[in-house]
Amino acid sequence: MNRRRTDFQAWLWGEILLTGLLGASLALFITYPVVRTQFDLPQLRLVLQTGMALAGLLVAVLAAVRFSVEGRRVDLLLASGFFVTSLSAAVFAVGPLLGGRQLQRPEGWAALIGGIIGQGLVAAAPFLTSRTKRREWAIANAVAAAGLVLFVAWTLLRAGGNSLPGLTPDPGETQTFALTSTLGLQAFIDLVAVLGWGRRLARRGDDLAQWLALGFTLQLFAALHLVFTPLRGTTFVAEGDFLRVLSYGLMLVGAWRAIRFSEFGRAVAEERSRVAREIHDGLAQYLFAVSTHAQMIESGAPLEEAVPRLKEAAALAQQEARFAILALSSASGTAPFDAALRRYVEFLTSDGALEVELDVDPSIQLAPDEQIEIFRIVQEGLANVRKHAQATTAEVVIGQRPFGERFVTIHDDGEGFEGEGSPAGQGLRNMRARAESIDGGFSLRTAPGRGTALEVVLRT
Repeated sequence: MNRRRTDFQAWLWGEILLTGLLGASLALFITYPVVRTQFDLPQLRLVLQTGMALAGLLVAVLAAVRFSVEGRRVDLLLASGFFVTSLSAAVFAVGPLLGGRQLQRPEGWAALIGGIIGQGLVAAAPFLTSRTKRREWAIANAVAAAGLVLFVAWTLLRAGGNSLPGLTPDPGETQTFALTSTLGLQAFIDLVAVLGWGRRLARRGDDLAQWLALGFTLQLFAALHLVFTPLRGTTFVAEGDFLRVLSYGLMLVGAWRAIRFSEFGRAVAEERSRVAREIHDGLAQYLFAVSTHAQMIESGAPLEEAVPRLKEAAALAQQEARFAILALSSASGTAPFDAALRRYVEFLTSDGALEVELDVDPSIQLAPDEQIEIFRIVQEGLANVRKHAQATTAEVVIGQRPFGERFVTIHDDGEGFEGEGSPAGQGLRNMRARAESIDGGFSLRTAPGRGTALEVVLRT
């Protein structure tokens, strides 16, 4: 909570400073028209509009990816808004110029209204808090709705033809009231977006919110520039255009950071789910066995039979608890994998019935899912050695070969066997399945009287 408050305060002071600087510059341009800088550069304006359309499309894609991961409606509306804005700019503002003709009034108004609709969706997004389950259909419906809205807007504006007000004032005239009102509406929507995303940052600490709030602050003053210092023509470039380019750059950075955090969050959630399954499959079963044997003793079962089973179940539960700690700590990247594995081997060999040599390459890099499954494979393999191989020694090697191939081998000096139909067959099938779950290869070499050697080659 304190960190969230600190981040919000830092953003707020930055927002106040940015607003002051932009407000002062706007006041300067209004008070001294001579310092205004507008240049008739149609090629540069086309490049800027194309870059903004592409940047907006990238933000829409990144927001859609985060929506597919987390299912938040705020990301759906965010993706829809940027998609509408970019699509309208590309179709109505960039497309005609690339075709070698001048921008007509219906096209210019369609681009402007499409941008306002898109910004309205983005401004409404931070006020949503719910999630949706049908994510794939939600994105498809949003894209279809955006296309339909733009088509209807274009149809209506085209019917109006050249009776529509011009997008720039004629020489010696002031900007039309209709255009000024529309640009004022755009500025108001940008202000709502700044307040909405700032509010979301204060309440949820969303990293993306601060980038969007800063970006829409720039968009707000870009719109105000057009209200108070109109462009001389549709091919002119002025201060507001550069503010919009900068705003899209900020929002693109924020969206990229958000999707990286989202993917990291999904990876953490997957690891937590994996650990939960491991605890359920292992520790919970042994604790149930402990409880069952304790109840048998209470019911008067012979102590010479029940107590050894109770002690065995308790020892196995302790072993599983150690593994659960390993799984949790390795998922967060804080506990050495080889140290936990060595503790397990020490526990396994404490009665002197089996001697195990463990060799772990200290330079090998293992992902959290690989650490968990390799621990289980070694656990299953050594359990097979103790129960079925009649072996006295075993060797476990976790390392990598000269060309970077990572591997795990378990070798024993036991009796060996033919095929997986032996008593150890189920354990071998479990190890094979675990190796496949981390995209590893599994191989086995054994023969009666010659021991057993198995190898797992990890993914590259």
